[in-house]
Amino acid sequence: MATSELRLTAQSSLSPSEMDDVGGLVHEANWNQVAADWRIFLAHGRVYTAHDGTGRIVATTATLPYGGRFAWISMVLVTGSYRRRGLATLLMRRAVDDLTGRDLVPVLDATPDGRAVYRALGFEDSWGFHRLTRGQRPGAPETVPAPAGVTIRALTEQDWRPLTAYDAAAFGAERGGVLEGLRGRLPAAELIAERDGRVAGFLLGRDGRMAAQLGPLLAEDDAIACALLARALAAIDGSLFVDLADAKADVRSFLAARGFTAVRPLTRMIYRASTRFDDAARTYAVVGPEFG
Repeated sequence: MATSELRLTAQSSLSPSEMDDVGGLVHEANWNQVAADWRIFLAHGRVYTAHDGTGRIVATTATLPYGGRFAWISMVLVTGSYRRRGLATLLMRRAVDDLTGRDLVPVLDATPDGRAVYRALGFEDSWGFHRLTRGQRPGAPETVPAPAGVTIRALTEQDWRPLTAYDAAAFGAERGGVLEGLRGRLPAAELIAERDGRVAGFLLGRDGRMAAQLGPLLAEDDAIACALLARALAAIDGSLFVDLADAKADVRSFLAARGFTAVRPLTRMIYRASTRFDDAARTYAVVGPEFG
């Protein structure tokens, strides 16, 4: 079937069979997302789909607006039999046009293969991070004390408002709805750091198809970031992903000593710009390439 014969739509809901289709695309690509991740896009953004003549979804792109400033583009997936026909580029262009038409700056996280494609579409490099992975936890849990004057503890409902305010200041836009979509998915990673009664950092996480993922991780300094990570690592036995900013070399060494290895680089890219929106000092690990 030619690309022109496909049905292209922008959707805010997916039927059960369509959810099976997009889950199949994730599985085929060997990505980590689960249905709960797609529900975040549907609740707060938009999923662009291409259906073949049988009604099956064969390609996707998703967008998430943040705070009226910028918006994420991700989940660029095409099933094998429809690749190399320009379908991904077509959906990407539709997403970019829709976002810029709403005065939102498109942002995405690119793999090395995708980076050249996105540069041709007008995206520029901003900063880099690496996906770090760990299999089963090596050895006994290790305790890392928090810095003097800092308390690390589990999140409570009362923490949510100050946490989302802290996050918005560091991320560059409000994203409480997306963070809410992570709650309860990896309870051992839901941690906050406090100093003098104020937020000094926090960590969240989520389940995944292949591994749980830690992130976002925001913190005032490396010591707080490591204390938050150590608390979560001590409580989680299984496989983990962390998408850690390249600038955080000491934290990367901390994770390497605990069994993490780098598997791929990613580049944060901004449409027709390179200046980042977030606070580089406090940004340690991102939610993931799909969410920012």
